[in-house]
Amino acid sequence: MNIKTGIALFLDASGRWLAKPDIKSSSGKITQEVIAGGNRLHNPSQHNMIARQLCMRQSRQFHAFNRQARTLNSLNRFYSTEPPVDTTLQTRIKERSAEIESRYQNDAVPERISRRRAEQLAWKARGERKFKFQDLGSSVTDAYKPEDIIRNPPKPSDVTLELLLASQTHLGHSTSRWNPQNSRYIFGIRDGIHVISLDVTAAYLRRAAKVVEEVAARGGLILFVGTRKGQKRYVVRAAEMAKGYHIFERWIPGSLTNGQQILGHCETKVVNAMDDEIPKYREALADRSVLKPDLVVCLNPLENVVLLHECGLNNVPTIGVIDTDADPTRVTYPIPSNDDSMRAIGVIAGVLGRAGEAGQQRRLENAKNGVLTYPPITPEHLLSPERLAELAKIEAGNVAANAEVAELANKLDEAVQSIETEQASTPQETSQPTESQPEPQTQVPETEKPAEPQPKQPQTQAQAPETPVKDQ
Repeated sequence: MNIKTGIALFLDASGRWLAKPDIKSSSGKITQEVIAGGNRLHNPSQHNMIARQLCMRQSRQFHAFNRQARTLNSLNRFYSTEPPVDTTLQTRIKERSAEIESRYQNDAVPERISRRRAEQLAWKARGERKFKFQDLGSSVTDAYKPEDIIRNPPKPSDVTLELLLASQTHLGHSTSRWNPQNSRYIFGIRDGIHVISLDVTAAYLRRAAKVVEEVAARGGLILFVGTRKGQKRYVVRAAEMAKGYHIFERWIPGSLTNGQQILGHCETKVVNAMDDEIPKYREALADRSVLKPDLVVCLNPLENVVLLHECGLNNVPTIGVIDTDADPTRVTYPIPSNDDSMRAIGVIAGVLGRAGEAGQQRRLENAKNGVLTYPPITPEHLLSPERLAELAKIEAGNVAANAEVAELANKLDEAVQSIETEQASTPQETSQPTESQPEPQTQVPETEKPAEPQPKQPQTQAQAPETPVKDQ
């Protein structure tokens, strides 16, 4: 065999040395053919013909050898007495049994362990390994739980840069969508995305929380608006804490500019300083104009441009979450933050709701002490003069009726007292004869003898004929 060319030389029946490519060589073509005299064949057709015949003969021999091997294997399988066993499975079981024996060297383990027992122990070991794998790693204490933002929202004093960073409030939109008026809120650019300054976000959020607290402390109406998908729970929770109102569906255009037609069917009520309803003014509020909010908190200003425009026409202050693609001039108190993250929206809504809750508590405490943080409304502001005259007549009639009821009550009290005095005097009179009866018994001892029940009957019979004589 020629090592350089990878061609095997062999002798033909005619005495010629022929070249055949080696089975292990990478070349698939016959490159040369050697004759006994050293001469080369210059005709390629003869060269190819000889190679094809040799390859065909060799391939037939190989096929015949493989066929014989397959028949022998099949015959051995039918005529063998040993059952077919998977050697890989046996090796695994043996290895596992060795591991089990090595593990329980100190314990008393039988010499032979059945296959079923080995499988059971292996299954138990896998369970232990899985349990141990779950215990790996460090114990996380401050884990993020989405429900905590709703159940226990953070207070304005809890606002930190770490909280805002974890809530993804610093992520803005791509640089191609930015609004140049937000340049003072932007910290920098990373991977084509604007990064909002967390220092500015924390300062503006605290300012907005202070505004909400003061409006709630003065008895103002606060409206929370969030119409995006997923903002409903945060909006409702913030409104509950601040004792305000919420909207999580589409804003109806004209609710402020044409509120009498859209919101005229809504019920209103008059309450006192402790938020207790006064029902006597319920009928008087039918002709009164619709109430307007004193503060509007909008969590998605891009979708509520009409709302912000109506608030501007009615001089209603607004608070809005402004992203890098929003217009900060549409709201009164902007909060630069990411408006696409539900976690960021939950933190902002929770902080504003907590601020409103603190303002309501302060207002109620002052009301208990008799201090009002807002000018109270008199009946003259609510009712017309005619209605006030009618109410005065009704009140006069109520006063007269109350006087009559008081007089009747006094008379009843006097009658009850007289009856009680009579009842108290009657038992004294009845008690006197009872006390006088034992006196004659003590003076006349003879009366003790006829006190028996049998002699009383003849006495009554003897007294009976005396009565008609006295009548005659």
